Amino acid sequence: MLNSKKILLCVTGGIAVYKAVDLASKFTKLGAEVRTIMTTSACEFVSPLTFKSITHQKVVTKMFDPEADIEHISLADWADIVVIAPATANIIGKIAGGIADDLLSTTIMATTAPVLIVPAMNIHMYENPIVQQNIKKLSDLGYLFMEPEYGKLACGYEGKGRFPKTVEICYFTKTFLDHKRDLLKQNILITAGANIENIDPMRFISNRSSGKMGLALARAAHIRGAKVKFVHAKVLVEIPEYIDAVETLTAQEMYDAVIQEFPNDDIIFKTAAVADFTPAKKAENKIKKDKSMSLELTRTTDILAELGKQKTKNQILIGFAAESEDIIDNARKKLKAKNLD
Repeated sequence: MLNSKKILLCVTGGIAVYKAVDLASKFTKLGAEVRTIMTTSACEFVSPLTFKSITHQKVVTKMFDPEADIEHISLADWADIVVIAPATANIIGKIAGGIADDLLSTTIMATTAPVLIVPAMNIHMYENPIVQQNIKKLSDLGYLFMEPEYGKLACGYEGKGRFPKTVEICYFTKTFLDHKRDLLKQNILITAGANIENIDPMRFISNRSSGKMGLALARAAHIRGAKVKFVHAKVLVEIPEYIDAVETLTAQEMYDAVIQEFPNDDIIFKTAAVADFTPAKKAENKIKKDKSMSLELTRTTDILAELGKQKTKNQILIGFAAESEDIIDNARKKLKAKNLD
């Protein structure tokens, strides 16, 4: 995923520093070469030796070292991407103000690599108008941001400000190594997962779809700047909180949600394994096993075909086909029959 990529991890002084150790570990396990800059405050929380032991690479903590290279230039030139995690209100304010008074801020001023900033702080600090203004200013200048999560914070408050899951930071980093925010102003609808059609309160008809492909598309589109609506049935993957997700378990529920959302979208990915059939009659109580049973099924509405009829010339409609034989021929037939792009 990150094989041979050079990541400069910049760690500032917040309680989430200990989570940055796990981030450094994940980067390293994914094949990246990770070098670390720690501010003086960051060193109050975690020793530089911890990062050095995890990454097997140098950790730099001070601006002036007669024995070293001109660190803020050499590190700035070395990095494929710079990740500031956790990023305090202080470092965000420094960068926004063009202040370069320590190794980290000076390196940021010197680098031409993409810079991903991952804020983590108290909710009131994060929502402070000055901090938000600084974030907007830097975003407008091309700096990349990953929003903090909502949850219980170390300070005791509950709200937005928690350090994101490190696996999600890895996804953001990988995406920004290969792409820019090139999907801004694009509305993208993605469906995923396996519908559940109830037979009785205990049993249902479904399929083997995991939802992984749809979520991968939703994650990538969001990171690249699109406004994503993720309409999903049963999925076997955790949906990150930054994805705008709507759960629709049955084919009818998914149809209703998609038809409502469809006119607003520029691109539609239909990766969901929609149930083709549903029981004609759902039992109100559990069907007992002391007698044989036959199940009458009725067809559900073909969502993709309906979208193909309604789409405009400015919309892109992409379908997926899970086939067990004649894969290419069946895919071509579906492409034409359902008016797909």
